[in-house]
Amino acid sequence: MKLYIRQKIISWTDSFSVKDERGNDVYSVRAKLISLVKQLSVYSGSTEVARIQRKLISILPKFLVFVNGRQVTEIQKRLTFIRDKYHLSGLGWDVCGNILDHDYTIKSGGNRIATIHKKWMAWSDTYELDINDSCDPIAALAVIIAIDCVTAED
Repeated sequence: MKLYIRQKIISWTDSFSVKDERGNDVYSVRAKLISLVKQLSVYSGSTEVARIQRKLISILPKFLVFVNGRQVTEIQKRLTFIRDKYHLSGLGWDVCGNILDHDYTIKSGGNRIATIHKKWMAWSDTYELDINDSCDPIAALAVIIAIDCVTAED
């Protein structure tokens, strides 16, 4: 399943839509504007299907991912000097590739969960997410958004 996220470079909020290959809105992502911690919610129609929330007290950026009200993973950036590394607890997924260039793959064991590629446009960035059909697309989408939140905080 391919999904696309287009974000404006100059934006006052972290609200955007997630589209399918035909350009139809599949999910919407909205930020909680007034909050002690950064929090984004993923909606299917008017129903919240996932939430990404920054952990309040942590030295390096750490985000919790909830799907249908249940915490599925905690994403934490690891301190390295050569390349960004992330630890995803709970799902058993690994992130490999160039995260800063938004060109990476999420794997479970040797199986591909999702591939993320960022296309640079004039006034907006477009993410292409290729999610394995056997994977939960909501969990994969929420993890990808959380990884982007971690890199945005650097």
